[in-house]
Amino acid sequence: QVQLVESGGGLVQAGGSLRLSCVASGSIDSIVAVGWYRQAPGKQRELVATITSGASTNYADSVKGRFTISRDMTKSTVSLQMNSLNPEDTAVYCCYAARYYSDGDPLDYGMGYWGKGTLVTVSS
Repeated sequence: QVQLVESGGGLVQAGGSLRLSCVASGSIDSIVAVGWYRQAPGKQRELVATITSGASTNYADSVKGRFTISRDMTKSTVSLQMNSLNPEDTAVYCCYAARYYSDGDPLDYGMGYWGKGTLVTVSS
């Protein structure tokens, strides 16, 4: 089992920045990729960014150039640096740790773990 705890959400004005963290514990050696997802009220869940065990990254078009996903293996943490935030970025952000992954959406491979999420609110 793997436990994931997100932090770093909050209220920020448009144009501001936030840094989200996802700390993993448990059988973390089984994780091959971590994705950050977000879901805004009334909208479908969206994959925001992914990082693999080989440090390859991918981003949704909506956040490219603004968000950066990174990892700190010593702290078992995957972070999401979010810059130039706008109200459309308002959502609950969750991390997902995948046990199997090749490319695309980590959820497509199943057998993963979710954190409970952290709320990001961007005011105009």
